[in-house]
Amino acid sequence: MRAVLQRVKKASVVVENEIVGKIGKGILVLLGVGHNDTENDIKWLADKIMNLRIFEDENDKMNLSLLDIKGEILVVSQFTLYGDCRKGRRPSYSNAAKPDKANEYYEKFMKYIEDNYNIKVERGIFQAEMEVELINDGPVTLLLDSEKTF
Repeated sequence: MRAVLQRVKKASVVVENEIVGKIGKGILVLLGVGHNDTENDIKWLADKIMNLRIFEDENDKMNLSLLDIKGEILVVSQFTLYGDCRKGRRPSYSNAAKPDKANEYYEKFMKYIEDNYNIKVERGIFQAEMEVELINDGPVTLLLDSEKTF
């Protein structure tokens, strides 16, 4: 699984002119599922995100996690995170999971967070045309990959 994390002051997702997910201070997660991913990847990535110390403490040091600040999380499916642009001019998505598996893992990812952490979880709509709005805080943007390729 791959994720782009953005520390935000607020973020929302709009589908067909309707807000379907909205958070205040927290993390916007763009989540991609790979065809080789297993349920272990869900747990590893979710636990990593929830415990990353990317929020400032009273000394302006990034020492606090999303849990520490009682922040919120917005998760948006993003198969293009598996776009391979190394050859040619059109990305290849052959490493992305097929839609059935991707949706299953997307839902399981959010359920895992809801079941194991006391935190507000908001979401986009899988395979919908979405407009994502955010106010990036910092900016702080991080990349995670459960295969640890970067």
